[in-house]
Formats: sequence, C-alpha cells, structure tokens
Amino acid sequence: MHLTYLYDPLCGWCYGAAPALDKMAKLDNLTVELAPTGLFAGEGARPLDERFAAYAWHNDQRINRLTGQVFSQLYRDQVLAGADGMFDSAPATLGIIAVGLRQLDSEREALKALQIARYIDGRNTSEIAVVADVLDRAGFSDAAARVRAPDEALLDIYRNRIGKSRQLMAAFRMDGVPALLVSDGDKRRVLRSDALFGGFDRLAAELQAA
Repeated sequence: MHLTYLYDPLCGWCYGAAPALDKMAKLDNLTVELAPTGLFAGEGARPLDERFAAYAWHNDQRINRLTGQVFSQLYRDQVLAGADGMFDSAPATLGIIAVGLRQLDSEREALKALQIARYIDGRNTSEIAVVADVLDRAGFSDAAARVRAPDEALLDIYRNRIGKSRQLMAAFRMDGVPALLVSDGDKRRVLRSDALFGGFDRLAAELQAA
C-alpha cells in the first residue's frame, strides 16, 4: 500500500499531524511519499502582518489542544511577531526537496527538523539562510549548500514536484493540507484528513478500509 502525504511545511495542521505521520512511516505494509503542494509559496505567500499573526496563533492553539503539539512562546515572539516578516513556504519546501535528491526517504526527517525549528525554537523558516542552517545542523550539509545557492536544476525539480502535487489535488478535489491519497494496486482514494487527529487506531482502520 502506498500513501501520498500532501503537505506544506508552514501548515500548522501538518505539524499537528507529525506524530501520526511518524507512526504511519513505521508500518510494514505502507510506503509513505511526501508531496509538497507549495500552498503557501509563490502566489500563496503573504506578509506576516499583525492581523495574520493573531489569526495564526489562534489556529495554532486549537491544533495544540487537539494534538498536543507544542507552539512555543519563542515561535510567537520571534516568528509571528517578527517585523516585516513573510509567510512563505518556498525556502523550506526547497530545502526538503534538496534533501530528497540525495535520499528521498530523508524528506520526512528534514520536514520534522524544520517544523521543530519554527514552532519550538522560534526560527523563521521563511528565510533561506535559516533553512540552510537548520539542514546543516540536521546533518544535511549537501542540501544546505544547494539551498544557499539554488541552481536551475533544483528549481526545475521544485516546480515539477509542486506541479504534480497540485495536479493530484485537482484530480481528487482536495482543497487543503494535510491531505492523504491511498493507493493499493489499481485502487486510489482520498483518506479523510481528520483521521490524522483522531487517534492512531482510527487512522490504521481507515488505511485498511482503503
């Protein structure tokens, strides 16, 4: 069975789903593929102004109550309240894809490192320099070097990966992330994303039902 996990590294709900993603990746009969959507990159990026920061923090507290995932005061003070900041997932997405060029199954580890850096350590992963430093510290020095000075080959792969993810979302009428697409032989179907937040037994049952 194959699971395509559609995500964005700046999506708070994707961070909330991280424990479930870790457990799914350990299942013997399941292969997990990360599919970056670029939801908050390009035309989806926006200035991180005071109003949006307040909205994000309110939403983050809801995710915390549901999942137990920590959104620290450092994150609130240094990322959400950062002057003239941007909410742009392109740098983090590029970093994760760069990691996958060497070892595709390391993308989940890179995503987790960037989520921890943002939501716990209070580092702004909308900045290329921060993403590169986080990857360096996580042991992905080759990817960090590529992200600091991305070449056209890496950018082409980035655009291609996002394009394929968006095609999947359109084909299966998925309008947000995280989103789950399960494939078993010729059968493909969307798994309800709220299964990620209802206990792992429920999620495992949903997977088997697919």
